[in-house]
Amino acid sequence: MDFFRIGEKLISKQKIETMVEKILRLRSEGFSQQEVAQRLNVDRTFISRLEGIGEVRKGSRVAVVGFPIQNTEEITAVLKEAGVDYQLIWTEAQRQQFIRDKDGPQLLADFLQKVTEVREYDVVVILGSQYRIRVTEAMLDREVVGMVIGETPITEDVYVDPGELRQLLQNLVRAKRKP
Repeated sequence: MDFFRIGEKLISKQKIETMVEKILRLRSEGFSQQEVAQRLNVDRTFISRLEGIGEVRKGSRVAVVGFPIQNTEEITAVLKEAGVDYQLIWTEAQRQQFIRDKDGPQLLADFLQKVTEVREYDVVVILGSQYRIRVTEAMLDREVVGMVIGETPITEDVYVDPGELRQLLQNLVRAKRKP
C-alpha cells in the first residue's frame, strides 16, 4: 500500500482509489451526484470536480494513431465503421519505411507535419506504450486517450483487439452525445 505523510495526517492511496471507484461506479449506474454524495458521505461538489478532472473533452473530430499494429486492415475497418476522422495505423515495416531514406531535416519535417495534422483533432486516441502515450500528451497539449498495447520499446507488430478498440470508440462517441 502507498501511504503519504502530509503534516500530521497519514493518507492511504488505496483508500482514495477505492472511494473514487465507488463514486464512478455509482455515477455510471445512473445515480445523481447528490445521491452518490449522500450515499458515500462526501460533498457533491467533490464529485463534480472529480468528474471534471477525469472528463475526456468531447470534440466533434477524432484521430487515432497507432504503431506497430499487426492487424492494420482489421483496425482500419473498425475506425472507418466508427467514423474516425483521421487515422494513422502502421505496421513496424511501415514505420521503418517512413524513417528510411530520409536525412535528419527531412525526417523532422515529415514528423512535424504528422504532428500538425493530428493537432487539428479534438480527441486523439493513441495505440502504443504508456511512454508513447505520455509523450504524445505533452507534444499535442490536448486531450489524449491512450490504449496501451505493450511496453516500451515496442519493436514488433502487436495484435490489437478490435472489440476493445470498438468499445473505446463507442464510449467516446457516447460521451460526445451527452449534454
